[in-house]
Parts: sequence; structure tokens; C-alpha cells
Amino acid sequence: MIGVLVFTFYQFNDVPVFFNKVETNRIENSTYKAEYNQLTKDYAIAHKEKQQQLNLLVDAIHSDNDQAIDAAGIKVKEADEKTLAIRKDVVKLMEKNNPKADTNDTNYIFLTFVTQQLPVGIVGILIAIIFLAAMGSTASGLNSLASTTVVDFYKRIFNANGSESLYLGASRIATVVWGIFCVVVAIYASKLGNLIEAVNILGSLFYGTILGIFLVAFYMKRIQGVAVFYAALIAERFIVYAWITDLTAFLWLNVIGCVLVMGISFVIQLFINNKTEAK
Repeated sequence: MIGVLVFTFYQFNDVPVFFNKVETNRIENSTYKAEYNQLTKDYAIAHKEKQQQLNLLVDAIHSDNDQAIDAAGIKVKEADEKTLAIRKDVVKLMEKNNPKADTNDTNYIFLTFVTQQLPVGIVGILIAIIFLAAMGSTASGLNSLASTTVVDFYKRIFNANGSESLYLGASRIATVVWGIFCVVVAIYASKLGNLIEAVNILGSLFYGTILGIFLVAFYMKRIQGVAVFYAALIAERFIVYAWITDLTAFLWLNVIGCVLVMGISFVIQLFINNKTEAK
């Protein structure tokens, strides 16, 4: 909803041709400064024309005139295509100036709106809320990962009779290790473009498998843990393969992972039961 509102806001208000200030400052201090400034002026003019057409479209909608709505809609699309063409020229100019330039500014749109449009006090409160939510979710995630690592792996495999202080130290080490892992994943995710889409892409690699494990536990009670464990490993390998080869849209990986875990665990359990009966 916030994304829709911010998008609407920038349709009727002045908008920069590119939201990433680091890249715009870099090209403004390059040999392509004159070309960039000209494209910026052209973009401002094209955006003003688009705003005029949008206002005509709004008036047509309010008057409930279908013919006027269709005509204004066509004009808006033409104006929008013009602004997009200029923006593409700006991106090409940035790449020409710096082949390693970050030409995806999606994640800077909301930040630009916050820093340029909201009052100073509201900006501070919003940033504090973002940090609070991020720190809370990160803390709970690291705590869960460290606890699982110590209880399900370290305690069972390496040291089943250790002291509480030993387990506490192992938990702290596991927290640091998982924290480093999360930082690496976050750095990688920042290169995937839109952060919301990146979260869904990375989540789709694991959500389906985890959901399948829970569904087996709740509704397929005759299947034992060994079968589910191996089914989850097989399903996860296929999910990673499907993602690497772009076999299907990433959101479908959730469904595929869940179905694979349930189906494969059922087959493995049948095999284990038959093998037990044969003995």
C-alpha cells in the first residue's frame, strides 16, 4: 500500500530522473555532465507534460466520460513512454561513465520520499522504527538459529554431557557464525534489485521445504523423522537446481518444495516399512 501511495505521489509531483544520489553525483562530476544536465531538463519537461495529461485523465474520470477517459489514457501512456525513454538514456550514460554503476535505484525511491518530503521529526521516528523492527527480527532469528545449532547438532553429535557454561559458549559462537552468514546473505540480496523481491526469492528456496516438514508432522503422523529428513534434503536440492536453471517462477518453488517433501517422505517411509517387514 505504501508503494502504491508513493508511486501515485510521484505521478503528480516533481520526480528526479534517477533516485540514487551517489550515481547522479558521480556523473555530475564527470565529463558527461553537460549531457546529463540536458537529459535532466528534458525529463523535467516530459514529466510536466505527463502531469498535464494525468490531470486531464482525472477530470475525465470525474466527469464519467468514457471517450475522454480512453483518449486521456492513451496520451498518458505516450507521455509515460517518453519519460521512460529519457530515463533509459540516463542509465546508458551512467554505464558509459562507469561500467560498474548501480543502475537499479528501486530501493532508493521510498528513502528519497522520506528524506525530501517528511518533516525532520517524523523522519527520525521512522528511522528509529525501521531499526527497531530490523533489530527485533534479527535478534529472534539469530537466537533461534543458535539454539537449534547447539541443541540439535552440537549437543547431540559432539558433546551430549557438557556443562551449561560450555553450551552457553557454544551458543555465543554459533550466534557469531550465523550473524556473519546473515551479513553475507544480506550483501548478496542487495545485488538482486528490489529488496522485497529479493526476500521472496531467497525465502522461496526454503519456505516450501519447511512447510512440507510441518504438514507431514501434523497430517501424516505415520511418517517418521528419518523419512522426512531425507525427503527434505532431496527436495531442497531440487529446489536449488530449479532456481539456478530458472525452471519456473520463484514463487512456485514454495509449492514445489512442499509437495516434494510430502510425496518423497511418503515413498521413503513405505520403503522403510517394507524393508522392516522383510527382516
